[in-house]
Amino acid sequence: MIKYITNLKKEVDARIEQIESSEDNILKRSLAGSQVLGEAFNRLKTFILIYTFKNEEEEILFFKDIKPKFCYRLIYYRKIFNIEMNRPLAGFDAQKEYLNRELNAINDYTTKRLDFVRYYRSGSTHMDSLYFLRGRVDTEQYLETFYYELDPKFSTNCDFKVAKIMANDMLSAYLMQEIELLNDNGIKFGTFKFPATKKTWMGSKTELQEQIYSWDSAGSFGDVPLTQLYDYIQNVFNIQLDGNLSRAFGDLKIRNVPTPFLDKLKNALLKRMGRK
Repeated sequence: MIKYITNLKKEVDARIEQIESSEDNILKRSLAGSQVLGEAFNRLKTFILIYTFKNEEEEILFFKDIKPKFCYRLIYYRKIFNIEMNRPLAGFDAQKEYLNRELNAINDYTTKRLDFVRYYRSGSTHMDSLYFLRGRVDTEQYLETFYYELDPKFSTNCDFKVAKIMANDMLSAYLMQEIELLNDNGIKFGTFKFPATKKTWMGSKTELQEQIYSWDSAGSFGDVPLTQLYDYIQNVFNIQLDGNLSRAFGDLKIRNVPTPFLDKLKNALLKRMGRK
């Protein structure tokens, strides 16, 4: 299972990075991203429906961690497409009001499910067998789902909720950034000034995250909150990163080689200096 999923994720990540690096507008990128992720999601479902989990632990791992990581970006891109399709075309105030309504809807979703959100974010596991094993149907699951989730052989009580939480983290960051841009007439964001021309990041998202965390750790931009630095870099470099900062940092920490991109930069500079 892990080998198949790893290869599928690698393929999908490459296609998504290509889409995000394109010069297309947000509507075209979100639609293209939805199509790629929808196809991948169906492939994942086809695989799992004929796969037999080794034990309950492997099944919980899939529905608590693996499936949501495929699903949340699909939810995110579909929601971004709908938000931008219905966004008012003129007037900063009208746009801010519209975006704030979307942000409030996310906050309402979180508030109504606060117990589960706390359970998931705390890393708790004592309820995993109820939340992430199939055949333990909770009617609430079907009140908030979408069509990918209708098959009980491919869904549990809470895997969709996890994906929704992850998607909402990214959506919140996107909405707050758009609101701030409108507040400052698209010129200024927080304490930063945006350059007149954006540059597209050509490396991987993981490499950029590694760089951002190194800047933040060294205080390279002064007393600036990590969330603000994160949003600024995404905007300037024309890229959408994982909105869950703690999860992104956790992924960096568990790698066998902790700082491959920083090592690569150091080697490139030393070579240019003729010292390697």
